[in-house]
Amino acid sequence: MLLTLDDFEPAARRRLPRPLFGYVAGAAETGAARRDNRDALDAWRLLPRVLRGVEGRSVDCSLLGETYTAPFGIAPMGLSALMARDGDLAIARAAAVAGIPYVLSGSSLTPMEDVLRANPNAWFQAYLPGEEDRIRALIARVKAAGFGTLVLTADTAVLANRENNLRAGFSTPLRITPRLIWDFAIKPRWVLGTFLPTLMRGMPHFENSFATRGAPIISKQAARDFGRKDHLNWDHLALMRDLWPGKLVLKGVIVPTDVAQARALGCDAVILSNHGGRQLDHAISPLRVLPDARAQAGDMALLIDGGIRRGTDVIKALALGADMVLVGRPFLYAATLGGRPMVENAAGILKTEVHRNLGLLGLRELSEISRDVLHPV
Repeated sequence: MLLTLDDFEPAARRRLPRPLFGYVAGAAETGAARRDNRDALDAWRLLPRVLRGVEGRSVDCSLLGETYTAPFGIAPMGLSALMARDGDLAIARAAAVAGIPYVLSGSSLTPMEDVLRANPNAWFQAYLPGEEDRIRALIARVKAAGFGTLVLTADTAVLANRENNLRAGFSTPLRITPRLIWDFAIKPRWVLGTFLPTLMRGMPHFENSFATRGAPIISKQAARDFGRKDHLNWDHLALMRDLWPGKLVLKGVIVPTDVAQARALGCDAVILSNHGGRQLDHAISPLRVLPDARAQAGDMALLIDGGIRRGTDVIKALALGADMVLVGRPFLYAATLGGRPMVENAAGILKTEVHRNLGLLGLRELSEISRDVLHPV
């Protein structure tokens, strides 16, 4: 039974080929950064108040001038359309129905223009090299497509050591080996339901890495495209602010002084993130620095991701200063199991938990959540 977000992971493990599940579930090196995301959340307990009259509760959330039905959104996840049939579109449509934000990954396999037609309120997340011509060209494409919010991911200057991906048989580019063929063959539901229908439309490409179509997933050029970001710096973010007329969000920030720098350059929001533990091993959980980051953010919106799986996790993050949280892997797992309806189901589970837990805390609105509901372990 799929009763919590955690339930989707073992079910997806049974559905997906080993290399693909390993790619989604994996973290860098020892996995310490990913574990710290959960440890940080588990280090707080909640203080419920009683006899407060909590009828008519609402979990509506305002962010960047928009109102959403819950204080969480769907984080950007690359290669979603390889894991789930039309994965980018399925997740985008589910987010639109659920009334929550959805961020399309720059390492996606579906053209951004198609995704925006499926969800006109989607955000676009870019992985950009420190090359002004490519920055200008991609921003022009994103603007022409009609996106209102652009997210720059800043914590991928150097390719991470994801040795666990290699152990699972996954690599970029995807190498066709006898072991890979066997791993695919023993998952016939995924082969027939996702892989063959996708392949019948042609070899998947990285569609949104740059202004023009990127390399196929089996091309060596794909690795080169994703490995040229070490020149990216604050001057490039300033250039993006000058070029981009919509909302600009910086993702992958941990240190509070970087939050202050983003605010000074005119960003509309920052996403505190250690990339789900997939970049620097032993990177601190963003939740641990959230109060200090909030002090630096001022009136700039502050989002956070990393390990959030329950409604109580969402409330803890809001109590420590976040305006909204993003959740990644569970929604992709849901898409692999049942496409858009299953992603809607996952969003409904988390929304119900937030609504229930708000009442159990003796609160009626998200604005009533404060540090007072928390007690450190």
